[in-house]
Amino acid sequence: MSSIAQEVARRRTFAIISHPDAGKTTLTEKLLLFSGAIQIAGSVKARKASRHAASDWMEIEKQRGISVASSVMQMEYKDCVINLLDTPGHQDFSEDTYRVLTAVDAAIMVIDAANGIEPQTIRLLQVCRARNTPIITFVNKLDREVKEPLDLLSEIESHLGMDAIPFSWPIGMGKHFGGVFDLRNDRMRLFKAGQERLDGNDEYIEGLHNPIIKEKFGSYYDKALEEIELIREATPTFDHAEFLAGKQTPVFFGSAVNNFGVQEVLDTLVEWAPKPGARQALQRTVQPEEPKFTGVVFKVQANMDPAHRDRVAFVRVSSGKFERGMRLKVSRTNKEIRPNNVVSFLSQRRELLDEAYAGDVIGIPNHGVLHLGDVLTEGENLQFTGLPFFAPELFQAVEVKDPLRSKQLRTGLTQLGEEGAIQVFRPEAAGGALLLGAVGQLQFEVVVHRLKTEYGVDAHLMPSRYTMARWFTSDNPAALRKFMTSNAQHIAYDVVDAPAFLVSSMAQLRVAEELNPDIKFHAMREHGGQVFHENS
Repeated sequence: MSSIAQEVARRRTFAIISHPDAGKTTLTEKLLLFSGAIQIAGSVKARKASRHAASDWMEIEKQRGISVASSVMQMEYKDCVINLLDTPGHQDFSEDTYRVLTAVDAAIMVIDAANGIEPQTIRLLQVCRARNTPIITFVNKLDREVKEPLDLLSEIESHLGMDAIPFSWPIGMGKHFGGVFDLRNDRMRLFKAGQERLDGNDEYIEGLHNPIIKEKFGSYYDKALEEIELIREATPTFDHAEFLAGKQTPVFFGSAVNNFGVQEVLDTLVEWAPKPGARQALQRTVQPEEPKFTGVVFKVQANMDPAHRDRVAFVRVSSGKFERGMRLKVSRTNKEIRPNNVVSFLSQRRELLDEAYAGDVIGIPNHGVLHLGDVLTEGENLQFTGLPFFAPELFQAVEVKDPLRSKQLRTGLTQLGEEGAIQVFRPEAAGGALLLGAVGQLQFEVVVHRLKTEYGVDAHLMPSRYTMARWFTSDNPAALRKFMTSNAQHIAYDVVDAPAFLVSSMAQLRVAEELNPDIKFHAMREHGGQVFHENS
């Protein structure tokens, strides 16, 4: 086996997905804790806390106690290199999450045991299912009063459309939560609350039918025993190939805030999650063990270090080996770069990186050279597909309160638009105010906050008459010119200069479609406007 193949086999790259407040960020930092990457977990009690979650670095995240940006963290555990991508749970930032999910090989789904599967979780699951991404399920907050475990299992199966295979089973819940029974190792791990640090004093009772468990937990044990016997009869045996195909999900129960059930998830990830796989480009299939480097920019983040006004392109290595200072070509522009200050991440902490392999996520600081979806190679022209931009459903016009700051406004919006934090549209008509397009209202609030704190711009948002955008293409140049001329007042260009048709209602769009049969309208575009999806 080549050295590249050996290194690729060590990699595990995954995202954590959930509905807001299910405990995703808590689980993230507890995984860091168990891997030894951090010694004490940051409090996630948001605004009032003196410490903040290790993965939440943006100022607005600390104020609101929510994850707005996707964070990337790398750690080592049991001779594996783990790349963990923590995504925003809030639905208003789903675009960023969708793009992150194109860069991972597996996902951990966190479910609040009191609420079950919630709407945002379902949306993210649909993305994972479309890509056949293997999913490990962690049912969180068993130390509270929650839904019945069998009901949760049924919910998971009906929404995932795959078999849920319990690897552990809870005994009791809320104030009567005694722990979980490890179904694979035939032992019960006793629950201890309030483990902020790791103490290594886990207590186990061996054997499902051990009378000590019955003596300690009484009717809660009887109930759990009945449920375990039921699921053993009704649930298929765990099949690794079925898991890798996205047809089975291992299910764990625990309490992330109490460090309980977290290590089992981490061990399963290392043991069962796939190593980096092949990536499909328009030109060919790229294998991870290939000797030459390829990578794709799936995220751009501006001002991670406000003191340096930097922009970091997050690159998922698709094949080969990256070495600091190597010559790389940007397929979109054919320009060559030689990145020397490439970094790996542990949340806001960065370390200079000398080498990386397929599956790793590296950060390349740059000044606007790299955009979302850019492919980096050692010379080959490649274009990876699947990095989505969705048509916004909310619009607001934006102006600067101080006209002397107009240049800063445009700079800030250009960078935030290239980052994917918001969609920025420049009207075709001269003198029109810039338009911001968003999937959710909170995106507007975050952009206004970031313009002020990161760019020194006081922005003023105003209502817009538009409610919908569609990118458009045509194989008939004359028809395209005619459409753009006759609808100039409704045409705007996005951050990559792809033209979009802005309308106030679905009826207006339908009329445009009927009057212009040679024009194709699209609800989603991929990177660079080069690939448009049929779906008006």
